[in-house]
Formats: sequence, structure tokens, C-alpha cells
Amino acid sequence: MALISLRNFGVTLGAPLFSNLNFALNAGDRVGIVAANGRGKSTLFNCIAGRLEPTTGDMTRSRGLTIGYVEQNMPERLMTTSFNEAVRQALPAEQADSEGWRVDVVLDQLDVPQAFRDRTIAELSGGWQRLALLARVAVTEPDALLLDEPTNHLDLAKIALLEDWLNALPRETAVLLSSHDRAFLDAVTNRTLFLRAEQSQVFQLPYNRAREALDEADASEERRFQKDMKIAQQLRRQAAKLNNLGINSGSDLLTVKTKQLKQRAERLEDAARPGYQERSSGAIRLASRETQAKILVTLDNADVTTPDGTLLFRTGKQWIRQGDRVVLLGQNGAGKSRMVEMIRRAIEGQGSGPEGIKATPSLVLGYSDQALAGLGDGDTPLGVVTRLFELGEPRARSLLAGAGIDVEMQGRAVGRLSGGQKSRLAMLVLRLRNPNFYLLDEPTNHLDIEGQEALESELMAQEASCLLVSHDRSFVRAVGNRFWRIERKRLVEVDDPEDFFAAARQEA
Repeated sequence: MALISLRNFGVTLGAPLFSNLNFALNAGDRVGIVAANGRGKSTLFNCIAGRLEPTTGDMTRSRGLTIGYVEQNMPERLMTTSFNEAVRQALPAEQADSEGWRVDVVLDQLDVPQAFRDRTIAELSGGWQRLALLARVAVTEPDALLLDEPTNHLDLAKIALLEDWLNALPRETAVLLSSHDRAFLDAVTNRTLFLRAEQSQVFQLPYNRAREALDEADASEERRFQKDMKIAQQLRRQAAKLNNLGINSGSDLLTVKTKQLKQRAERLEDAARPGYQERSSGAIRLASRETQAKILVTLDNADVTTPDGTLLFRTGKQWIRQGDRVVLLGQNGAGKSRMVEMIRRAIEGQGSGPEGIKATPSLVLGYSDQALAGLGDGDTPLGVVTRLFELGEPRARSLLAGAGIDVEMQGRAVGRLSGGQKSRLAMLVLRLRNPNFYLLDEPTNHLDIEGQEALESELMAQEASCLLVSHDRSFVRAVGNRFWRIERKRLVEVDDPEDFFAAARQEA
């Protein structure tokens, strides 16, 4: 049964975000929406939730339908409220008084520790804030659940928890979610909507199989287009020959035939539709300068500690060689970011550097942290690029445009850019540094699937040497050729990340 039906649905904000969308969300559906950054996923959610009117088309909802919408950001008004109270406030007043037990049930399902339930939202990490948003909607038991980028800020254990929670929902509950996490989409969806400015496509398949079907459909459409264009050209050549014969012979029959051939060519050209070409969110390119060194970083029983000196783990003796793409695996709080920071300081030669970590002097570092702290919120993209690299304004503007930051955004404060735009700016800064070693802490945060795949391709094509931290399982599997795992306060090398992924699920 269709809970929500969209017919010829579209939204235009300057340019069409999507148009002629025909889609039905049925009871029990688990639908993943996939699109590049800024292509209308959140806009579509706001339309379905009744917060925004479409530009064209119609939407119908089944009678009495309740919709729960989990947005990306926590409302400011809830930041001083406790976790427990923020969820309780989502209930109607009469239910909150008589059925407060619902809050405890949902928090137990989401494995929220008792100690966290009385903390204010502002005291919680981004991951727990995300789960608080989910709990606020879950406690109302909606018929249809809308989730906008639900895995943002979640570590692997919480992602696994969310997957299990979604898969345990009542069978009739419909879920519509957007995500750039390919492994997550495969784990929780059975249908995929590829949202496009034109020709949106729906497949009765989870993401990876749907992506294969989409690529084949696009390739088939392109082959059909090229064939039609070839036939149209042949018709026009035949028409030109007949036209010349008609002129020379004065034959009215040939003149009529010429006109018919031209009309056939025109109809074919008008009806032909080229294969879909995604409007790029901006290119991601990396650079990798040469170094003669074979061993780039040496770890010799270094202690990785908290800022107050508490030991997190010891590295033992490890090496990062040229061409290594090392993935650092560990639970949140195990010390991954601390180790990345210590290696950064060793490469940049700050003071004497951390004891037990040595970097070859020829290393030129490309560093990106998960908070993108190197990009000041008050600066502008144009200011960042011209200041750091002494580029002329025309060249800087051209590079920014190529990275997906248009002229209007180039003068906008970095703090006002979307997460995807900030990530692409950070990738451009990395490229312009022309490093020979990358330190990447959650580099796919906020990148759409197109950007993730581009980053994967660049790291492979450049044969980049790097140490990276990521919760994106697809990215880790695609890029890593060595894997270090933090366990029992030791750093050990493992053959692949699968045991770690399985342990994260078991922890959830």
C-alpha cells in the first residue's frame, strides 16, 4: 500500500534540483536516496514532511499517516536540555505524562548508557547528538521514517547499532533515508532512488546492485542515443543528395522526398535523449611529489598518550614505506587521532618531535583533520588559496571553480559553506601543497559518493603514501593495503579490516 505518492514532482531553486519525479513509498519499504551534495535530498525530505512546497507536481499521503523526520542538525533550543528530557519532549503532552516509559524503551533499544541520559545535549558528542535526534522521532512510533544522513558523526559501533535498530523495526514501518555510506545503504535498504535533475531512477535493489543496474541503464541509453544520431546523420546526407538531384532535374517528387527525410531526421533528433551525465560537484585531484626515501616514517615503541599523559597504547616497532596506504583501526577514544597528531608533529619538526617517532627529512606533508580545523570559519575560500599558495586571483578562482566552489561561494565565509564544500576546499588545499605523504583523519566526512570514489581513485592513481583513519567501510576496503589495529593498548598489524568490522558490530 502506498503511504506517500509523488507525481511529476519537482523543485527549482534557481536551477532544477529534481523534476518529473514519480515515486511511491510503500509500507515496509526501506529506500535509500542517493545524489551528489546539493542535489536536493534534504529539499525532498522537507517537501515530504510538509515544510516546503514543490515547484511542480503533486503529493498524496494515506489517511492518518504519521511521518517522523530525523534532520541532520540538533535544534539550538535543545542544547541545554538533558538527553532524557529532549526525547520526552517529542511526545504529545498527554503521552509524556502517562507514557513516559516509552522514552526508556527507546533509549534502551539504542543502548544509551544511564550516565548519558541526564547529561545535556551540549555535553554529548556529535554521534550521541545524532542518536538523540533519532530517539526523539522513534519514541513517537511514526508510520514513515525520514532519515537525512543518519550516519554522520557515528563511529562503526554506532553505525552497526543503527543498522540493527533499523532492521528490527516493525515490518510495516516505511523508511526513506539519504546517505553517502555505501556499506550502510547495502545493509539497510531494499530499494534505491537515484535523485537527478531529470530522469531520476528507482531500482528494487540495495545500493551496490542498484548502482550496477543504473550504470548499465545509462550506458544503454547512451548507445541508443549514439545510434539514433548516426541514423539521423545518414538521413540528412541522403536528403542532401536528393535535394541536389531534385534541383538539377526539377523533380517535384525528389523535393518532397527530401523534405520527408529531413523531417524524419528532425523527429529522431528531437526524441533522442543522451545518456545521463552527472553535473559534477567539483573535481577532487591529488598530487604526489617524488621522494627517494624508501622508509618514510619509523615508529620505535612510541607511547601514544592523552594530553594529561595517560597511556592509550604503545606502537611497538612499525614502519610506513613508500607506497603504503595504512589504515589505522580502533574504537573511538582508542587514540587514533592522537597518533595522527603525533606523526604530524614529527613530520613538521615541531620542537624535538614525539619520542619514538621519526620521519624522513624529505617528507612534505598533506594533512587533513576531521574537523577541517585548518580552514578558519571567518576566512574565505579565495582568501585561503591566495594566502597559502601566493596564487594570482584569476588562477585561484579557476582552481576553486574546478573544485566545485563557484564565484559566489569563493567570497563567502568558510563557516557558511556546507560540509561537502568545505571537504572539497580541503582536498584542493591538499593538492596544492603537492605532498609526498598524506595524513587523513576521516577524509570522507561530508563527501558524497562521487567525491569518495574520486578520492579513492586519486590515492590509487597517484600511488600515494598515506596513513588514514576512517569509519567508512567501503572506503577502507577500497584504499587500504596495510591495516594497523589498536587493541589491548598495543598497535598490531592485521591482514584485513574485516575482523575489526565484525568486532564493532558485536560491540553494538
